Amino acid sequence: MAEQQTSDPRQARRLPETLDEFQQAEGHPNFRVDIERIRFSPYYSRLSAVTQVISQTGAGLAVHNRLTHSIKVAAVARAIATHLSTRTDEAARIVTELGGAHPVVVQAAAAAHDLGHPPFGHLGEYTLDRIARTRFGLSEGFEGNAQTYRILTRLDEHDRPGVGLNLTAAVRTAVLKYPWRRGEGGKRRGGASKFNYYAIDEQDAVAAASAYPLIEPGQQSVECSIMDISDDIAYSLHDLDDFYRAGLLNQATLSAEFRSWHRDLAKLRAADVATLAADTRTPGHSLELLWRRLRDKDAWIADPDAFSGAVAKVSAEVIDGLVAEPFDGSLASERSLARFTTGWIARLQSSVEVHRHPDIRSGHVSLNRQAWHEVAVLKFLHERFILERPDLTVYQRGQAGILERLVEGFTAWLDDPRDARRAPRRLIDLVDLAVDDYRRLRREAPRLVGPRTDADLDSLARGRGIIDYVASLTDSQAISLDALLAGHTERLWDAGQGL
Repeated sequence: MAEQQTSDPRQARRLPETLDEFQQAEGHPNFRVDIERIRFSPYYSRLSAVTQVISQTGAGLAVHNRLTHSIKVAAVARAIATHLSTRTDEAARIVTELGGAHPVVVQAAAAAHDLGHPPFGHLGEYTLDRIARTRFGLSEGFEGNAQTYRILTRLDEHDRPGVGLNLTAAVRTAVLKYPWRRGEGGKRRGGASKFNYYAIDEQDAVAAASAYPLIEPGQQSVECSIMDISDDIAYSLHDLDDFYRAGLLNQATLSAEFRSWHRDLAKLRAADVATLAADTRTPGHSLELLWRRLRDKDAWIADPDAFSGAVAKVSAEVIDGLVAEPFDGSLASERSLARFTTGWIARLQSSVEVHRHPDIRSGHVSLNRQAWHEVAVLKFLHERFILERPDLTVYQRGQAGILERLVEGFTAWLDDPRDARRAPRRLIDLVDLAVDDYRRLRREAPRLVGPRTDADLDSLARGRGIIDYVASLTDSQAISLDALLAGHTERLWDAGQGL
């Protein structure tokens, strides 16, 4: 076994490691070790049973889950990084100056970027955030990106305690899409609601980012920005794939929205936001509200002509093209869908630009103006015509109830002095980790904790540990555990396996 030696701070780990004979013989770089460590993680495996947008059980067909989404983000990201790493122009010089764009680093970040998503997709994220703040007094609440970083650096352990998977600084930095704590985002990308680490994990994140001295505070590394735009590309197209296969995209409804916007543009531009928002059922109103939102939040890139061009392209290629011919499961339908998706991905990948000094809401690597608008319009299709469906809303309210009952059930269990010792072993471990983290935080950064007693601090830690535990479940595990805690299951010995 050889002691790991590196003078590159990007390859540094929190604890030195030794290379085994296989790694030495194969010349495995540190980044390759990282991606394998992530892929072999149980947190990565669980993504196959975590909702992307619509649940597999709710849709009744094979749809993207968090794992298939992550695999495709990794493929898109690797292609972009490989292209940038082979260029010899000014863009390549900027990339090299800022720390490089290693294809394996962006692959690892893409594989890891959704590890923190709880059961039931974004609905689970919103629910746990509300519970964390109102039930446990955790001012930072819950955020999927911050949970991802906590998993990589604390909750998931490779072969030694205290350092998580002990990943390199490059990979840890590459998952920091929102490199700040809650409330510190300001006008940056994601705003105040998005953040990438809790106070108890901040020290590690700051140390990792120090490997990139030329990256300004609050800005993504080059490798992170590649992963981020790859996530946008994959999300905008692969979810469209799901909804098209499921028959959830009504061509007449979509066409009415887009055609009415184009026909009534002068009238819509003269209306105020309140008027538009008061009647989003009127075709054209929602699309105009999208433009207003882009213009107000991203004036640095929002352009009316580019938006009109994006609307026209999506209308022609998605609404009057793809969706006009319903998916029937035939080989011809599969070929048509594959050509559509492949063509869009290739074009968006080729639309990448590199900037030495990007806008505060952008990254060093970003889509060009036209492609940025097209992705925004593609995402609009999901938000307006899928996520706002009443039947999906009813289903999600039931899923939120499951998470609420789980949190209350585990809290009551740990509050019971006669039976707390019989709580799930991993739940107890996660609470203990959180207790250690909050006490360390009080020693090292008391301003972030305030004048709290040991009992107050331990109460916060218990809440964080319970949230960590519930967030680590798959959709089916959450449903099974809910039934177990209510005493309603007849499958006692397999309903909660692995919990």
